[in-house]
Amino acid sequence: MSSTERLQRYLADERGGCGDEEVSQRLAELEEIDATAGGPALDQDVGLLSALANETRYKIVRILHVAGEELCVCEFAPLLDVSDSAISHALSQLTDAGLIIRRKEGKWRKYRATARANAVLIALDGSRELRL
Repeated sequence: MSSTERLQRYLADERGGCGDEEVSQRLAELEEIDATAGGPALDQDVGLLSALANETRYKIVRILHVAGEELCVCEFAPLLDVSDSAISHALSQLTDAGLIIRRKEGKWRKYRATARANAVLIALDGSRELRL
């Protein structure tokens, strides 16, 4: 069964009858919804969520958010049960995703959460209380 046939069955059940014109109209509405939901913002959001979809990376962002200040790369090792190279790789991915900013100070690299990272974490914190 094609997706159009399935849509036609659905519309017939919901609206008590359905012809080609109704299916075409609904398809146009759905395509508009899809165009609004997709695009560059979708790619950026998926990149951001992918960067957070790892315990080490998420914990780094959470640590920086809670700290509210820059932390040196060396300050993560005592807090994370992973190798230095894993921390370095995670920091690089988070930087690429725009969740943290790094700067070099002498021989040390310091990191802080971006405003977007903080906003995402605040939204996650607030959403824990919401249940359907």
